[in-house]
Amino acid sequence: MPADSNVLELLARSRDLVEPQLREAVARLDDHTRLVASYHLGWCDEEGRPASGSSGKAIRPGLVLLVAEAVCGSPGPGVPGGVAVELVHNFSLIHDDLMDRDTQRRHRRTVWAIWGDATAVLVGDALACLADEVLAECEAPPARCAGRALAVATRELIRGQVLDVAFERRDDVGLAECLDMAGGKTGALLGASAQLGAILGGADEVISDAFRTYGWELGLAFQLVDDILGVWGAPERTGKPVFSDLRAHKKTLPVVWSLEHGGAVGRELADWFADPTTPTEDSLRQAAVLIERAGGREWALAEADERVRKAGKALDAAGVTPANRDQLDQLAQFVAERQL
Repeated sequence: MPADSNVLELLARSRDLVEPQLREAVARLDDHTRLVASYHLGWCDEEGRPASGSSGKAIRPGLVLLVAEAVCGSPGPGVPGGVAVELVHNFSLIHDDLMDRDTQRRHRRTVWAIWGDATAVLVGDALACLADEVLAECEAPPARCAGRALAVATRELIRGQVLDVAFERRDDVGLAECLDMAGGKTGALLGASAQLGAILGGADEVISDAFRTYGWELGLAFQLVDDILGVWGAPERTGKPVFSDLRAHKKTLPVVWSLEHGGAVGRELADWFADPTTPTEDSLRQAAVLIERAGGREWALAEADERVRKAGKALDAAGVTPANRDQLDQLAQFVAERQL
């Protein structure tokens, strides 16, 4: 079986274990909030009629369960953690769509585009609260440590989002601070996903920290690939318009690297970003070409591979069995190569 197919099968298995408890958690919400959350998760249309829309590949809950299985031999103890990280992830997506004014996600209209800004804020908040609730109700002894780990990661995720918004108003964003932003925005929750799997599986602090590092490095690889797709990704695969990040003038990692290291081409790209007029399709294509000529795309691909290598080094310290190691290595490679 091809590696991608194997990973998708592993993630599907994890989704099957997590989704019943995820639906139980969402069912606690009031009628309107439950409708909106269920729509966002792909379970129904905007009128509440059952639907089979995509709710994503469930990489974060999949990571929780794979690590739990690597630690204790069973994914079961990780299920509450998988539910919690999926709730936090979707809270961040709903808010992210609102902040970026994205009208499409997974080939469907976004929450704010249908129900307005206030509803998007409130539904996102409700999902974040549900995540805390799910872990607080977990009877396993390590649940308190897991709850703290998720709270810290959520705070870091928000810090990353704050920086991401601030960078849109600045012309002097450096690569180091852009990597720091990505570490919060994306690395923190993937790091916590792996950490929660280890904690709920009964691992000690040293092993749990090694898995957190694995997930954090995986998160940076994920963000690098996401930034590439935000410029060059095909809409039929990404569910967003082509050049979506450029259209929003986002200072993504390939862009910032190109501005910092691209020489004369980087300066031409800086002039493009400084132009206050709304870019045309031709102008957006020109900007994408400039990033590629400056070396931003090539650097991002190489850096994603390097982060996958560092994730593998973190697994060395965790001491997982060869079979479990193979699954986690395949997941890392899948993240670095998805849809490219």
